[in-house]
Amino acid sequence: MISFPKAKINIGLKVVAQRPDDFHDIETIFYPIPFADALEFVELKGEKAEDELVVTGIDIRTPHEKNLIIRAIKKLREGYRVPRLRIHLHKVIPPGAGLGGGSSDAACMLKSLIKLFKYPVGDKELIAIALETGSDCPFFLNPEPSLATGRGEILKPVKPVLDGYYLILLNPGFQISTREAYLNCHPAKPEFSLEDLYYGKISDWKRLIVNDFEDFVFKVYPKVNELKKALYKTGALYCSMTGSGSSVYGIFTDKPKLPEKFKEFIIFAGII
Repeated sequence: MISFPKAKINIGLKVVAQRPDDFHDIETIFYPIPFADALEFVELKGEKAEDELVVTGIDIRTPHEKNLIIRAIKKLREGYRVPRLRIHLHKVIPPGAGLGGGSSDAACMLKSLIKLFKYPVGDKELIAIALETGSDCPFFLNPEPSLATGRGEILKPVKPVLDGYYLILLNPGFQISTREAYLNCHPAKPEFSLEDLYYGKISDWKRLIVNDFEDFVFKVYPKVNELKKALYKTGALYCSMTGSGSSVYGIFTDKPKLPEKFKEFIIFAGII
C-alpha cells in the first residue's frame, strides 16, 4: 500500500504557556502544502522478529527504533494484531525543518494500516495513538487548514485562504532542535486572536502574525533570517519561519524570480 504524507507550514506560532506535563500550549495555523514523502509497505511473510524499514532519498540518520513510523506501529500493536511489515520510505521532506514530515509519515502509516486491515479504531482512539507519537501527528490524520491549540492536537478547521497563491520554501540545510527552541522561548498569552488575523488581508500578516521561535533562532542561526529577508526582497506578501525552523517560506501572488544565490536553498516552489 502506498501513500504520500504531506508537509505543513505554520502561519503564526504563539507559545502560550508551559504545561505541568512539560509540554507547551500553543496557538498556530497548520496549513498543508503539496510537498510530500512517499510511503509504501507490504506484509512480511513467515516468522519475522522485527519490521523492516528502508529509507531512501534524504538521509535522515534516525535509528530504526526512534523513527516515528515504527513508534506509531508499536502503539497500534498495543491494541491490535499488526503483522510484521516491510516498509519503504522515500524521504523528500527534510527532518528538523519545521514541516512535520516525520509526524505526517507516522499518521499516514496509521491510517493505511487501519484501512488495509480494517481495524475497528474509532476517531478518539486514533487521535490518542497519534498524539502519543507526536504533538502535531493528529493534524496529519486529516490534513486541512486548521487552527491548532493545546499541544497542537485541538484542531478547528479554517478556510483555505491561500488557495491559488504561489509558495516558495527555503531550507538552509541544517536542523534545529525543537526542544532547544522551546527552552529558549518566553510563553505569553496572545494579545490578538490568530484566527481573526488569519482572516484579514494577507498583506497585513507581515506586521501582525509572528512566530515566537524566530527571536531565538535568528540570533543563533542568522542564515535563517537571511533567507527570510531574501524572500521579502523578492516581493513576498508574507514570510515566516515554519514551526521551530529551520525552513522559511514566502507567499506570493505570482511566481517570483529569486536571486541566483538563494536558488540552492529552494526545496519547494509552486502553487498551494
